[in-house]
Amino acid sequence: MQNSTKQTDKNKGIYLLPNLFTTAGLFSGFYAIIASMNGNFEAAAIAVFVAMICDGLDGRVARMTNTQSDFGAEYDSMADMVSFGMAPAILAYNWALNDIGKIGWFAAFIYCAAAALRLARFNTQVGIADKRYFQGLASPAAAAVIAGSIWSGTSYDIDPNNISYLVAFVTALMGLLMVSNFKYHSFKEVDWRGKVNFLVMLILVGLFAIVSVDPAVILCLTFYIYALSGPFITFKSVDKLKVEHVIGDETDDIANESKIHAQSNPQASHDKSNSNS
Repeated sequence: MQNSTKQTDKNKGIYLLPNLFTTAGLFSGFYAIIASMNGNFEAAAIAVFVAMICDGLDGRVARMTNTQSDFGAEYDSMADMVSFGMAPAILAYNWALNDIGKIGWFAAFIYCAAAALRLARFNTQVGIADKRYFQGLASPAAAAVIAGSIWSGTSYDIDPNNISYLVAFVTALMGLLMVSNFKYHSFKEVDWRGKVNFLVMLILVGLFAIVSVDPAVILCLTFYIYALSGPFITFKSVDKLKVEHVIGDETDDIANESKIHAQSNPQASHDKSNSNS
């Protein structure tokens, strides 16, 4: 009885370091909402990218320090909904969609609702999904498309009223891609703690230099390409395209294939909070 009480007391605490990064991401998402309401769209878009960095770090820090927890997983999902669900939708609405009436707020709502559904589906598939791929566009990547587009638009003084319907289409499309069954590379199989040769480090330095030339446009184009890669990967990997490959519930064959691969990679079930959802 005494040992049980000690174990319960031990589990009451909250790990500080990974949840500190999650809180920073949540703050960035909240700041993006406030900045967009005040008309500071460039700062709002950049804040979404800062939230992405924090979201990428919290899970990796948790793994490296062995501080994963159920609380951290749930907190991460709540923070992701604010940073990659609410913030991009409100940012897009305030920048370009508020002048086209119901079409504008409906497009923003489609994105926001899709982000919530994407996160809920991701959380229920931990441990059974194929570790190599995301099912549907990850919410941080979808948010990056919206934020990158607005950051680029403000950088080049594009009048959002001239492209309101285009922004509505892109916003709704990102939402639909999030709840689709298209396969997107997760990059989880990359060993970030492994050794690389000197040439790889030079390439990485070169990539940072390229991004620094025009970060708004280059990041925007990068995430547009990633968003379009899902349909390409899916169409290329199947012999005969079915509705289940695009949207809806997976067939038994597709689901069993994912389960078999997940069972062969037991580490896939470790982190609900450690992957970009």
